[in-house]
Amino acid sequence: MQSQKRHARTFSFEFFPPKTAEGKEKLRATWKQLGQLKPKFFSCTFGAGGSTREGTLETVLEIRAAGFEAAPHISCVASSRADLGTQLEKYRSHGIRHIVALRGDLPSGLASSGELRYANELVAFIRETTGNWFHIEVACYPEFHPQTRSAADDIRNFKRKIEAGANSAITQYFYNADAYFRFVDDCEAAGIAVPIVPGVMPIGNFTQLARFSDACGAEIPRWLRFRLESFRDDAAAIRSYGLDVVTRLCDDLLAAGAPGLHFYTLNQAGLTTTIWQRLGL
Repeated sequence: MQSQKRHARTFSFEFFPPKTAEGKEKLRATWKQLGQLKPKFFSCTFGAGGSTREGTLETVLEIRAAGFEAAPHISCVASSRADLGTQLEKYRSHGIRHIVALRGDLPSGLASSGELRYANELVAFIRETTGNWFHIEVACYPEFHPQTRSAADDIRNFKRKIEAGANSAITQYFYNADAYFRFVDDCEAAGIAVPIVPGVMPIGNFTQLARFSDACGAEIPRWLRFRLESFRDDAAAIRSYGLDVVTRLCDDLLAAGAPGLHFYTLNQAGLTTTIWQRLGL
């Protein structure tokens, strides 16, 4: 963890672009509430194949207009170099200097992945076309990418993103702190020293969490899964137990030297705010 202790702590909150007027109002209330916690930045996701690109930009610009830093995601799946260049120029024209660069998910029914196949190629393209204009975040996976062939391959793929020009990384969420610690140790052994900020998913709905985790390969430890299942439909008990588990996880990560936390908020402020207050941040 020595490489991570050298970095200043960064706290950030992630949203997805809403699709309805009601969703926009709810998200506006959310980011205004979370803005009181003075995060380093907010980020906004990018739908499969760029399906939410306008909503992503709209959300980011609204947050920036209120005086906060906001970073849009960009994905290379199902996009041409020309499309990506246009999107990057649009971000740059609005003065955006911080982005999250991801391979992204292939839209259902689409056979081609686009001209750039991997996130490291996207990072390289961003540097080739925009130089050092952007601070580039990338993703990494303490419990390994669901499509990786081996642990060593996963570290090599992550290192390719850094060598292509990424500045820092945000992890997939996890509930086993040791997975993060081992991952950082492996990264240090491979010569990777950029900030690796743990991604945190508050627990408010077990069914939803299980669905997300099955889709992205994040592990819900057996002890946690069984305890959450035992609460059945008791939403208050799930929420209370989830707050205890995630607060303890965050506390352990920060105590060990993690360079901040990145909260996957699901466009809600309550759980994240409570965890923040419990941590004394």
